[in-house]
Amino acid sequence: MDRVVSAASAGVDVGATLAKIAWRTPEGALEFRLEAASALDAVAALVAARDAAHVGVTGGGATELARRLGGRATPVNEFAAWGAGAKALLERAGGAPSDRYLLVSVGTGTSVMLVDGMAVQRVGGTALGGGTVVGLGALLLGTTRFEELTELAEKGDRRRVDLLVSDIYRPGEIPLAGDLTAASFGKLAHGAGAPARADLAHAIMGLVGENVALVCSGIGAALQVRTAVFGGSTLRRNAPLAGILGQIAGFTGTRATFLGDGEFAGALGALLLAESA
Repeated sequence: MDRVVSAASAGVDVGATLAKIAWRTPEGALEFRLEAASALDAVAALVAARDAAHVGVTGGGATELARRLGGRATPVNEFAAWGAGAKALLERAGGAPSDRYLLVSVGTGTSVMLVDGMAVQRVGGTALGGGTVVGLGALLLGTTRFEELTELAEKGDRRRVDLLVSDIYRPGEIPLAGDLTAASFGKLAHGAGAPARADLAHAIMGLVGENVALVCSGIGAALQVRTAVFGGSTLRRNAPLAGILGQIAGFTGTRATFLGDGEFAGALGALLLAESA
């Protein structure tokens, strides 16, 4: 059993899949933990055991978690929590990129927020995210283990699965960068043979990463914002997805920054806003 250590403050971001927990110890140190969002009783017990003076809750399951905590929690707007948490994580890493940037939460789905000074508002998003990765992983690879999918993707090459611009045009006639994807999984429609599991896993990451990056770049162009800060549980130990996001964002002139411990941005923001309430 975990040793119970008291906390001065706690924040919980309850998403569709995971509950992200942030604690500030009485000495001021930050601690983070992940639990299944479906195990709210266990999450409530963990938070209650720490006997924190301030508890902030946010996300889709915040209301139910607050009920299980007996009203000893402060509900926090999800986008405000993400803004506050991302700011703190950026400052911990050496400073925010600018006063105005896109903040992208890549969770089960993806939300895109505009941070403009102290103001944070949702400006778009897409249904593509970690839920897509796990769902397609179950369908194509027979596994719902996220860690297995990321490990497979690291060993794969989606160019053996995706149809590239260079596969369509002859040399010298290519109107776009040749390594851009013309059709995700497109080579499978042209009799490419049975693909390797690792290549399929990498292609799944490519489908999600390319489209999330293009959505962000389109929103950024409309708002005249060229910096995107990415966080969220789907990027946790997921170098293949982060690499694709950064590559495609770069193609469109968008500078991509990735939050350290970015899956806990909402939880940390809930903690900070509860402390200041």
